[in-house]
Amino acid sequence: MPSAIDVRSIRSVPNRPAVLGVLVASDRIPATGWDRRSLKKLGFEASTGQVATLINDAGSLEVLVGVGPSADVDVNGLRSAAATFAGAVSKHRSVVLVATEVLLDGALEAITEGLILGAYRFDRHKSAAAGALLERVNLVGTGERSDADAVQRGAIVATAQCWARDLVNEPGGSLTARAFADQAAERAESLGLQVEVMGPAEIEAARLGGLMAVNQGSGEEPRFVKLSYVPADARASLALVGKGITFDSGGLSIKPAEGMMTMKSDMGGAAAAIAAVCAIAELGLPGVAVTTYAPMTDNMTGGFAIRPGDVFVARNGKTVEVLNTDAEGRLILADVLVLASEDNPDMIVDLATLTGACLVALGDKIAGLLSPDDRAAELVGAAAVAAGERFWRLPLPEDYRKMIDSDVADLKNIGSRLGGTLTAGLFLKEFVAEGLPWVHLDIAGPAWTDSPGAEISKGGTGFAVRTLVELARAMGADTAPDAATATADP
Repeated sequence: MPSAIDVRSIRSVPNRPAVLGVLVASDRIPATGWDRRSLKKLGFEASTGQVATLINDAGSLEVLVGVGPSADVDVNGLRSAAATFAGAVSKHRSVVLVATEVLLDGALEAITEGLILGAYRFDRHKSAAAGALLERVNLVGTGERSDADAVQRGAIVATAQCWARDLVNEPGGSLTARAFADQAAERAESLGLQVEVMGPAEIEAARLGGLMAVNQGSGEEPRFVKLSYVPADARASLALVGKGITFDSGGLSIKPAEGMMTMKSDMGGAAAAIAAVCAIAELGLPGVAVTTYAPMTDNMTGGFAIRPGDVFVARNGKTVEVLNTDAEGRLILADVLVLASEDNPDMIVDLATLTGACLVALGDKIAGLLSPDDRAAELVGAAAVAAGERFWRLPLPEDYRKMIDSDVADLKNIGSRLGGTLTAGLFLKEFVAEGLPWVHLDIAGPAWTDSPGAEISKGGTGFAVRTLVELARAMGADTAPDAATATADP
């Protein structure tokens, strides 16, 4: 697990803290103790994300972070503001943050998430330390006992997201399928989850033809990991399927050198699904059983690598002609969608850094959401809105299905150059049991970024962890978020 900062709930501001932060609404500036004239000289109007640093009368360094008008404040804005604060005070070891002027339902949980996400660093491979970094935040809220519980919930979810970031940021040469599986199993076992790990012999016996086909060119063994959280009161079940390509060279349909630079991130779907089920278990969410299925391998160019034109047999007996070995993610997901369907959950959600086409269509901050089931799409979309992560629903047009017909097999793994995200979704649909609610999340864009924001770090982002946790929370409580807001406005 990553070394996250320690966030603790306290009842009041201690005497003369070295660093004091305040989240400030633009219509409540006098509540900070600073008059408007002084702040105006600094140009501080408490607009969203604006920061002012001053020395107060007690000699403390005071950091004000704006959240905009109080009527417009929501938990997503507070998460972002807290992350901005964490970045502004990153060179101080211990600080105090006052949030009493902007509290609303869910605020402390979101603020805690923002603090931890904003303080995230991946520097384990640097030879020199970056200097004193933030270790602890004392968070002043309502003073109620419930504050500590809210802070703990936020810390669990954000720390899980940071772990997913660590997994994505780790080089593919060290995070092999075996290493990935070992880390996942160790964390899951420590939380009491049911753990199953398959090696090559078990994978072959389970007839996971796509995983074996992609692994043919590798010098590393594949793994398949299944992690199950089953509370005693479970009345709903959710399956999470995550793509775990630990490094993607493209196989014999090799990528250009520039295209490989970030391909250690091609297991972002599996990282998010694994981190999410661990967070769900640590939270002890009631009412829902959650199982994560994660096929793991790299996609390399060894002498036995699958060739364009080769055909393999998937677990459900369908034959697949592989015309482009760089469209490998859908191959390892196909078998696992069959496995997940056989367990007959109430819903399957798969997530994968699947297509460059989705990145072209939606950019690097919005993920694609595809499903033939309106209700399932609404539930996942509403969970994403509640979690502050952005998705946009794309279609699965039936008339596009013929684009993946093969001349020599049941299916081919690519369509035309156009509509690549849609045909990839249609390919996956072939491996989900008919009538079973299923949602496909193409996170190729937001799983990795070179342009970080307040709570979004450069590199792996851990995107979708919060959405999956929120979905499980809603399914278990049988009080799904308002489906009317199910698709975030990009």
